[in-house]
Amino acid sequence: MVKASEKKILVVDDEPDVRNFLSACIQDAGFIVDSAVDGQDALEKIEKEIPDLMTLDMVMPRKSGIELIRTLRKNDKWSKLPVIVITAHARNEFASEDIKCFDAFTSGLKPRRTIEKPVTPKVLVNTICQILDVEPEKDIMAEKQVPSDQDNLVKMIQNSDSKTLEQIKNLLGAD
Repeated sequence: MVKASEKKILVVDDEPDVRNFLSACIQDAGFIVDSAVDGQDALEKIEKEIPDLMTLDMVMPRKSGIELIRTLRKNDKWSKLPVIVITAHARNEFASEDIKCFDAFTSGLKPRRTIEKPVTPKVLVNTICQILDVEPEKDIMAEKQVPSDQDNLVKMIQNSDSKTLEQIKNLLGAD
């Protein structure tokens, strides 16, 4: 099976915080990551090296997500590039026309997946892994268990000496 570290993902979003978050999530799973600030920047990077998959915001300056997809689908070299649209505008007026274009079967523009913001690392990485048929190299899927205050207190009590336990007992007024 192909490894995540053999696959390059291009993250396209005009918001630096979103772009950095998505890039970090994807990189943490072992993928090679490049990013672009808008559709025009992405097109310039794709012309130099075609990634294995692209995440794409819809509403961006210079060249929107739908404009970029239209450009890609017209070029035989790029027409099969898997695209995951990640947008906060799936249900509002900013991108409603673009979403209609995606949903039209005859348009040929439909992305592989559309994920609404805010996206979780687990959903993002699982979606990428499904499309590329790879396993993440690092287990970011495992939920870290954060001990509760009660768990911490029990552990502190268990690790206390008898003098400390007697002081705790006196503070609590327990007999």
